[in-house]
Amino acid sequence: MTEIENKYEKILFKYHSNILDELTVETMWAEEIDKNKGIYKLDNIPFYGPLIATDDEFYAEFDESEQMLTYQKTTKHSGNSIVLVIITQDGFDKEIIRDRFKELNCTSEGLNESYFSMEILKNVNYFEIQKLLVEYENDGILEYAEPCLSEKHQADLKYN
Repeated sequence: MTEIENKYEKILFKYHSNILDELTVETMWAEEIDKNKGIYKLDNIPFYGPLIATDDEFYAEFDESEQMLTYQKTTKHSGNSIVLVIITQDGFDKEIIRDRFKELNCTSEGLNESYFSMEILKNVNYFEIQKLLVEYENDGILEYAEPCLSEKHQADLKYN
């Protein structure tokens, strides 16, 4: 019995980031779902706010000018969301907050000492996550943005 090995590709994403307020280029890893049809599944947590979340499936094609596979459109939403967090309080250790959210099943990737991007899985109640984010924000510790909030997580906020 042979085990099927998953193939991963580095994909280029070009988009206008509302966080940076500029055209942004970011490369992320994706799992090959159907290479012939150009379908991939995102395996990274985006840093700058494209309208895509981990495990979303998307169409990518080779871009001659970029010389690499380039994101074209999302084809299937996973229900996961992405929240971007910046620590605004000088000297505050962002790892304290990352660990707190990790306890709530939200993994994250840090970019530098004050900025991280967090994945909220579909089965997590976003109302509880946002409540904690607002507490930290009201205490002057952080600011956050919700560039990719799934329909499920939007519903969590409406019905709580």
